[in-house]
Amino acid sequence: MKEKRRNVLNIGLPKGSLQESTLHLFRKAGFSINVGSRSYVPTIDDPDLSGLLIRAQEMARYVQDGILDMGLTGRDWVLEQNAKVKEVCPLLYARGGLRPVRWVVAVPNDSPIQRIRDLQGKRVATELVQFTRRYLKRKGVEAQVEFSWGATEVKAPRLADAIVELTETGSSLRANNLRIVETILESTTVLIANRDAWKDPWKREKIGNIALLLQGALRAEEKVGLKMNVGRADLDRILKVLPAMQNPTISTLSEAGWFSLEVIVDQKIVRDLAPLLKREGASGIVEYPLNKVIP
Repeated sequence: MKEKRRNVLNIGLPKGSLQESTLHLFRKAGFSINVGSRSYVPTIDDPDLSGLLIRAQEMARYVQDGILDMGLTGRDWVLEQNAKVKEVCPLLYARGGLRPVRWVVAVPNDSPIQRIRDLQGKRVATELVQFTRRYLKRKGVEAQVEFSWGATEVKAPRLADAIVELTETGSSLRANNLRIVETILESTTVLIANRDAWKDPWKREKIGNIALLLQGALRAEEKVGLKMNVGRADLDRILKVLPAMQNPTISTLSEAGWFSLEVIVDQKIVRDLAPLLKREGASGIVEYPLNKVIP
C-alpha cells in the first residue's frame, strides 16, 4: 500500500540582523530551532516544518513564487519587491527592540536640501531603490536613485547629495553628521504567506497557528505575571492600584478572609508597583516571566 505523503510547510527565516531576535521569538512561541554555524538549513522540532535561512531582502520573492509557503521579513522589503503575497500579521520587533523602523531621507547638516522637492535632479544613494523611485515619482520629483551596497551613511555629500537609509533611533545618522529631511516609510516585521498556500486548508491552519503563537510571544515580551495574597480588609485598596490587561484573577484561600490575586503587568512598572502593593497590605508577592499572552 502506498504511504500517504506527509504535509510539510516550507518556512523562510530571516538571515542576518533579524535572525537572533526571530529565533528567540520562535523559542518563546514553543519552537526549538537550531542553526549550525555555516548552515542555511535549520533543524526544527516540528516535523511539519521545513526551514530555510534567507536574507530578508529576498524573502518576499521566494514566498511569492511558492518556493516558500511562508516567511518573516520586513514590510519594507515586501514593498521594495512589489511582491504579491498574503500579509498574515505584523510582528512588531526589529533587531534593536520592539518598535518599528523608519526609512528616512537624510542629508549632511550643512546641505541646502530642506524638503523632498529639493531632491529634483539630485543623486540619492539607498538600498531601497525601487520604493524610493516610486515615492519620489508620486511627489513629482525626478532624481537619480542609485543602489548602495552598504556604508550608505558615508556617501553624502561626496558620492551622493542625499541618502535614504534605515534607522531605529537616528543615532547612526547623527554620528555621521546627517539630519533627517523626511520619513518615507515606517516598517516592521511581517509574517507573509504564498497566496496559493493560504488557500490550502491545512497550510492556512498551520500558518495561522504559528502566527497566533508568535503574536502571543511578542505580547509577553515586556510583561510579567504577579501573584500575591491579600486580606479582605485590604482588597479594595489593592485593586485600585493594580493595573491590568483585564480584571485580575481573584481566588479564595483556605484561610478565611484571605484571597490570592494574579495579574499581568508591564515589567518596567514592577519596581514601583511591588513596594506599593506591599505597603497597601499585599504579602507573598511573586513575579514570574511569561512566554505567551494570547487574548
